[in-house]
Amino acid sequence: MLEFFAKYKFFGIVFAVLSVIIIFSIYSVLKPIPRLKIYQPADFNAEVVDTTVQHIKKYHTIANFSLTNQNGKIITQEDYKDKIYIADFFFTTCQTICPIMTDNMAMIQERLKTDTIVMLLSYSVTPEIDSVGQLKKYAIENGVDDSKWNLLTGDRKQIYDLARKSYLAVKDLPESQKYGMIHTENFILVDTQKRIRGIYDGTNTEEIEKLLQDIEILKRE
Repeated sequence: MLEFFAKYKFFGIVFAVLSVIIIFSIYSVLKPIPRLKIYQPADFNAEVVDTTVQHIKKYHTIANFSLTNQNGKIITQEDYKDKIYIADFFFTTCQTICPIMTDNMAMIQERLKTDTIVMLLSYSVTPEIDSVGQLKKYAIENGVDDSKWNLLTGDRKQIYDLARKSYLAVKDLPESQKYGMIHTENFILVDTQKRIRGIYDGTNTEEIEKLLQDIEILKRE
């Protein structure tokens, strides 16, 4: 009996290895690696999408920009090259959802403080009020890490176009108020190819946890 098992030991090992591979392959097919959706303008509620891009169903990316941060530095897409980032829209004098959103963004900053791949980006929807000095004051009060989180101000039309045509995160105001903006509570997850990969309620802690989980999924992609 021992001689029989010794004779076929090699074949037994090969069979066992093949069995493990087959079982793993079947498991992988039944439970594929999760991937995040790539969002297009057509996926959003029309009220937050400029009419010129509402029809787009593929290849949507965030447009290039050139705006000024809380330290007076010009920030462009190059500062976010090869980075995953979370963007939102706010204003420093907002007393409703903005303080909650800022607190949650600060929490994300703390949770990801050693993560060099993920950055944060907040655009002011009242750039005429939110000067560099005002943004710096706000940044200090809210514990903003300058190396990880940029608060941006600058040309109102550029911010309006980014909000309505790129990030799809701001509702329009009547035409009588030129470039009027009502920002949403959304946090927008953007990948290294400048594509929108997730939208989350920035005032909801459960949504923030989902965002953090999705970041890990995106990093594995």
